[in-house]
Amino acid sequence: MANIPQTLDGNQAVKAIANNATPLIIVTTLFFMWGLLTSLNDVLIPHLKAIYTLNYTQAMLVQFCFFGAYFVISLPAGMLIKKVGYQKGAVIGLIVAASGCAMFYPASMSGYLLFLVAFFVLASGITILQVAANPYVTALGDPQTASSRLTLTQAFNSLGTTIGPFVGGMLILAGTALTAAQLAALPQAEQATYRLKEAATVQMPYLALGAALLALAIWFALVKLPKINHDEATTDSLMKSEAKLLSHRNLALGAIGIFLYVGAEVSIGSF
Repeated sequence: MANIPQTLDGNQAVKAIANNATPLIIVTTLFFMWGLLTSLNDVLIPHLKAIYTLNYTQAMLVQFCFFGAYFVISLPAGMLIKKVGYQKGAVIGLIVAASGCAMFYPASMSGYLLFLVAFFVLASGITILQVAANPYVTALGDPQTASSRLTLTQAFNSLGTTIGPFVGGMLILAGTALTAAQLAALPQAEQATYRLKEAATVQMPYLALGAALLALAIWFALVKLPKINHDEATTDSLMKSEAKLLSHRNLALGAIGIFLYVGAEVSIGSF
């Protein structure tokens, strides 16, 4: 749509829009999936806190590891997307996220530390997906309507965030959890059995999510999506000027504002 000449007649314009509709629908599924996966953290934090008798600081390491991946992986993800392209980058992100979901199975039989590693791997895949999907959505059509397309796809992200806690609550929190005092009153052997049983409730939901992510990866690998190319000279000049970006006061303050807002939002939701 961005390259549609001004002289296109109505039929040609409609056809051009339709050509981008399918790729947009496909990419929108990514927004839904990572919204759902992110919102499941709020279900797992109290679950893991009860199983392993964690304090709030220890329990919030879930979000620290999850959102820490955004900070660590974002720049490498950008370099990866630049090298392999948006579509292959999305496939890689889906595979990494699926690997993170698969790690929940051994984590449920191991301990809290492996859960934290699984969260980091899962979020690393989601970070790659976000780096690939957001600019791809803006490129799928007229630049003047890019913000509208992003808002639409983010709406499906919010839908996943809304559905996730209900699904997670039914699948993971269906049993009756013991309080810390009740758990401490049990013999050591029964405590270990209880922890294994409760931890095992995450196995099937996350294996199913991992399978869904792998199915999406195969779909993305096989489907024919428009290839978005950027002028290499423009890309290189942008890379060289990245260090100067934070010298812009409004941008720096905006980054701090978003950091504080997301930190408050995530912490309140998790607690």
